[in-house]
Amino acid sequence: QEQLVESGGRLVQTGGSLRLSCAASGRTFSTYTMGWFRQAPGKEREFVAAVSWSGVYTNYADSVKGRFTISRDNAKNTVYLQMNSLKLEDTAVYYCASNSRGGWRTQYDYWGQGTQVTVSS
Repeated sequence: QEQLVESGGRLVQTGGSLRLSCAASGRTFSTYTMGWFRQAPGKEREFVAAVSWSGVYTNYADSVKGRFTISRDNAKNTVYLQMNSLKLEDTAVYYCASNSRGGWRTQYDYWGQGTQVTVSS
């Protein structure tokens, strides 16, 4: 089973940048699709981005396309989310998740505890 731990969340001003990391401990990390999700207060958890096991293929929510970049380093069992041009509406708890079943936005198996990102003006 995968164990996922997110880090890097903090307070940042609008227009700023932030990089989140997710460290995974599991036997088959390199075979899993990895994704980032977020949940703002009072709202449903939503998909942000995903990256294939190879790191070659990625998928993004329309709200972050062109601003966020997902990547992974299988040698380090780590997935990253580079966030640029941050907006107030990006404020949320960000979660990473692993997917062994091949989906882009669904079918995730394991979840981290989340890291808080707060964007202020």
